Amino acid sequence: MTAGCTANAETVVRLLKEALVAEVICIVRYKRHYFMTAGGSARHVKVKFLQYVAEEQAHADQLAERITQLGGKPDLSLEQLLNRSDAEYVEGESLVEMITADLVAERISIDSYRAMIASIGDDDPTTRQIVERILAQEEAHAENLAGLLRG
Repeated sequence: MTAGCTANAETVVRLLKEALVAEVICIVRYKRHYFMTAGGSARHVKVKFLQYVAEEQAHADQLAERITQLGGKPDLSLEQLLNRSDAEYVEGESLVEMITADLVAERISIDSYRAMIASIGDDDPTTRQIVERILAQEEAHAENLAGLLRG
């Protein structure tokens, strides 16, 4: 724990582990959508999907690093991934279905990160800053995806 941190480390680690699993699911979903997107007219969407894979991977890395700093161990077991309830893995067949699934997942992540920030409050400034940066990027993803749906 860093100076100024009064949070319960176990609680923070639990929240971070939940977020980590959600990020891994997002990575897999965006990766599938990247490979399933075809056609010249969808090239810009395909590029966005690949960009989001990299950004979600960076989020996962930041969360895993913070878990370790707080004395926890990142849990990426298949059981954890399969039992994750609030970050559904929806494949989608058409481009609109894929973008919609991604938008729904981003909105769920946004709500989860906002709740995490509220829960942490000022008790763990380092974790809060990490989560706030991730939240800002997730909000940008959602905004971009909504724009893609509007055309």
